[in-house]
Amino acid sequence: MKSSHELRVVEEGETGTCDTMTMEGDERGNESTEEENNDRSSAGEDRLIYSIEDTPPWHLSLLFGFQHYLTMFGSTLGIPLLLSVELCMSDNPVDVGKLIGTEFFVSGLATLVQTTFGSRLPIIQGASLAFLEPSRAILRSEGACPSPLSVNATEEDFEMRSELWRSRMRLLQGAILVASLVEVVIGFTGLIGFLLRFIGPLTIAPTLCLIGLSLFQTAAKFAGINWIVSGTTIVLIVIFSQYLGRITLPIPAFSSNKKCHVIRFPVFKVVPVVLSVIVAWILAAILTATDVIPEGSPGRTDYRSAVLQDSPWFYIPHPFQWGFPVATAAGVLGMMAGVLASTVESIGDYYACARVSGAPPPPKHAVNRGIGMEGLGCILAGFWGTGLGTTSYSQNIGVIGITKVGSRHVVQAGALFMVVLGSFGKFGAFFATIPIPIIGGMFCVLFGLVASVGLSNLQFVNLNSSRNLFVLGVSLLMGFVIPTYIKDNNDAINTRFPEVNQIIIVLLSVNMFVGGAIAAFLDNTIPGTLEERGLVSTKHKSSSQTLEEDGALSKCYDLPFGMRRIRRIGFFRHLPFSPTFQGFRVKNYCHRPAKRNGRASVKYDAVTSTQGDSTNKTADT
Repeated sequence: MKSSHELRVVEEGETGTCDTMTMEGDERGNESTEEENNDRSSAGEDRLIYSIEDTPPWHLSLLFGFQHYLTMFGSTLGIPLLLSVELCMSDNPVDVGKLIGTEFFVSGLATLVQTTFGSRLPIIQGASLAFLEPSRAILRSEGACPSPLSVNATEEDFEMRSELWRSRMRLLQGAILVASLVEVVIGFTGLIGFLLRFIGPLTIAPTLCLIGLSLFQTAAKFAGINWIVSGTTIVLIVIFSQYLGRITLPIPAFSSNKKCHVIRFPVFKVVPVVLSVIVAWILAAILTATDVIPEGSPGRTDYRSAVLQDSPWFYIPHPFQWGFPVATAAGVLGMMAGVLASTVESIGDYYACARVSGAPPPPKHAVNRGIGMEGLGCILAGFWGTGLGTTSYSQNIGVIGITKVGSRHVVQAGALFMVVLGSFGKFGAFFATIPIPIIGGMFCVLFGLVASVGLSNLQFVNLNSSRNLFVLGVSLLMGFVIPTYIKDNNDAINTRFPEVNQIIIVLLSVNMFVGGAIAAFLDNTIPGTLEERGLVSTKHKSSSQTLEEDGALSKCYDLPFGMRRIRRIGFFRHLPFSPTFQGFRVKNYCHRPAKRNGRASVKYDAVTSTQGDSTNKTADT
């Protein structure tokens, strides 16, 4: 989380962001430190072209929106392709294309809901890796996939295989639907502030780290099909994103002021994955044409070429397209681990997105509403059947920082691209033909970045403390040891109740659940100071959230309609997701005798505590 000073001074360079009235500049001008002044000067150098409330011309909105679409493309494409293997969809490539289209379609819907009614920040929603490991654990409990069908398989055999993967998908749908209700409740009731008291950096770091590290076997399996293609993908992503990231290329542009002109655009830094996939795909086509890649290998570009012919031109995803969801206790509890990990990760994304888009720090009601709407997005994913929940994409926040375009309408234009292109059957079918080694190369980089994002939370922790090293080391190692043992010994759990056995097996098979649970228990029970545990930074967060109470009213977090009525009716001030919400207040009256005019009288102190605020306000009544 960012400090209150870092978040408050973002984009002072006349960006015209939210309709904001900040009093701290005049009231506390004498208290600003040299560090704050340096932050202000650096913020002034990075001026936004379009801030969060601005509306660019329609053609620029479409252009920048398509850029956001390309940025989230790699992650959103790879995850359903990986899940399709666990779903036993190898004999149904046409359905794989439909699954890809459904993922993009639902991501667009979730983004529109989040930017319109949720946190109102320009933040993209997409498939979450936090749900992948719980989904795989649920599917593993249903047994391994059968061998691929032979060339002589009948139409009835293909129908049976289709029903097999659909039944497995329905299990994931039911688990996501029920588990996502927890995220909805956590968000709209404001419970997230209470839960964060027990979830610190030492819990978040191993949880997110295990999400990426636990998938290394899949990345190695996919990449190992052809290391020439996968290695090329990895090398290109590294070169484009790290070595050529600062290089800008001339691109023609048009504006009402400058008319036709040329701008310099950091294309390698914005879409390195897309460029790498295109080049690697061309290389795979050359190796296929020269038969360097043998016939029948998943590394060939013609391995699934029939999918394009068999897929319809238009396929609009719809709810329950795979059948009616089925929920099991084991599946729901396992999926809750993904819900909690995704929730904690998204809160940090809200503060980062607010900073780069020129908005003030998100107030309590915006965070609560954002988490609630992310839960609603996961429910949409459960209805439509993507097999995974949705979450905020941090890579698109980086795009805002690069392009200096933080407009909410641009992200909504990107969401429209997801919805429209997700409705074209040929679109999903085309990317279902992507050679598997290219996907493996993408995973090698993507999973490593996920692990490193988890480790970045340790910047707040005292790593010279033997206590913290113990918590981190034990939770990370046990996050691998216990799930590995359970996967190899499913009969090790025997409580004489099959349902209970399945629940325990699914939970203990999820690496991030085991590691996160152990880290949370040790971090909250082993003695240690707040500073040592890295929890001091949460105070900065709470102080930044009191801006609303200090007189900084941020209209960019208001709902798009109905605000007059909401402000007029006092009841809405008590709803955690209402723009007029100012925190929970619980009064505790302490008896204290006081003398008045020579006579004993009774005087009371009203102690008011506010959600997310560690300071108590005392007033005499």
